[in-house]
Amino acid sequence: MYGRKLAPGPIPADLPVTALVDDFFLAYNAARLREACHLFVEQMLEPDTTVCLTISGALTPAGLGHAAFVPLIEAGFVDWIVTTGANLYHDLHRSLGFELYQTSPLVDDVRLREEGIIRIYDIVFEQDVLFETDAFIRRALTAPEFRGRMGTAEFHHHLGRYVRERERLLGLPHRSLLGAAYEAGVPIYTPAPGDSGLGMNVAALRLQGREIGFDPELDVNETAAIVYGTKRAGGKSGLLILGGGTPKNFALQTEPQIQEVLGLDERGHDYFVQITDARPDTGGLSGATPSEAVTWGKVDPNQLPNTVVCYADTTIALPILVAYALAKRPPRPLKRLYERRAELLDALRTDDLARPADAGGGRT
Repeated sequence: MYGRKLAPGPIPADLPVTALVDDFFLAYNAARLREACHLFVEQMLEPDTTVCLTISGALTPAGLGHAAFVPLIEAGFVDWIVTTGANLYHDLHRSLGFELYQTSPLVDDVRLREEGIIRIYDIVFEQDVLFETDAFIRRALTAPEFRGRMGTAEFHHHLGRYVRERERLLGLPHRSLLGAAYEAGVPIYTPAPGDSGLGMNVAALRLQGREIGFDPELDVNETAAIVYGTKRAGGKSGLLILGGGTPKNFALQTEPQIQEVLGLDERGHDYFVQITDARPDTGGLSGATPSEAVTWGKVDPNQLPNTVVCYADTTIALPILVAYALAKRPPRPLKRLYERRAELLDALRTDDLARPADAGGGRT
């Protein structure tokens, strides 16, 4: 009648992470993290579910690209990604052989500036790391495959190949998010490509007269096609949302694009797990709660029980969720959605054009 009895025993010294989550994360946001782990492992990682990971906040400078995102990609637990460009840019530093260091957040920033040191809260690195990373990016972008406008998935795929080659050449243990996604065929989208060192270097090359640029409309259509193709084939769509911001909304807007703009029959994403420290009552929880997202058609109303919001620091909750998933589930076959983008986009276009002109949606 009342649910699970709360009567945990003493915590043992050799407690595995799975037992920690299952037996001791019992109330408040610990319980929400347990529910997130269970939903992710028991339902979202079923073979018929396509999983999108969205990333905001400075997670890769803390090392979570190599530590958490790469294992998820290689295990087949993530099929497509939406992230800030900054997370991709700062993940490149270690791939180029540079070091980032832990420090106290209570430092003299004026002195750091004088010494050429960059700070991201309690992470520091030399300013030259930025200059060398920019130089690598610009060299890579002179390759012929970067000519013309392209979607960010294609841009990141080509760049991921060069990053992976540099990691191998240097013999580095570090695996980058871009390099791992390139090898696994996982498309990575950045909804605000100009808002990072990657976009800044593209802009610099444009200023110098080079034909290079992003195609944001293609990104909107490709991501909608991924979700539509999944549901059209009888599968399900799940979102693992870290933080909020533009990546969260960009992944969620695939459903309004399908339903509202294109006028195609769809009901919303099936699974929704979010780890965030933002609040909905201040307007700071981007995309808001799963129940609010139902009103936009972003989440299937019949699937609200399959949604969890854990109000916690991502840098604490993510390693626990990843360790739990890797311990509980064997790897899934890679869906390699990057290689299926054209096929999925053609299917979306065909169904859009076949819809009667008076059926609603974006056509007139």
